Amino acid sequence: MSARAAVFAFLLVAVLGGCAQTFDASTLGVPATLASPAGQPAAGDRFRISSHALFAFWGIAKLKEPSLRKALAAQLGGGNGIADVKIRTRSRFTDVLFTVLTAGLLIPRTVTFEGVVTK
Repeated sequence: MSARAAVFAFLLVAVLGGCAQTFDASTLGVPATLASPAGQPAAGDRFRISSHALFAFWGIAKLKEPSLRKALAAQLGGGNGIADVKIRTRSRFTDVLFTVLTAGLLIPRTVTFEGVVTK
């Protein structure tokens, strides 16, 4: 493999893996479901929380990850759970502007968690 091919392969992996986020419900410590059974909406208090993720060096390094557990810590005690969870990641205009102004060295993303806290 030539040096040129090795550099290309490294850049391809870095670009495809950049700004990747994983969301793991097992770290919440409470039951979590993505959807309720058909015809039976989840009963409880609705929540919608926006948080921010921050990546560095064109998306290669994670500086800050949003945490649903920290955001809902007060509501998830006492055997509560969450249902109908939706996670949306997007780049708002200000996120894109900040990315352009820093030439991609810092990349913010807005993450919105929606769902129902069940009893």
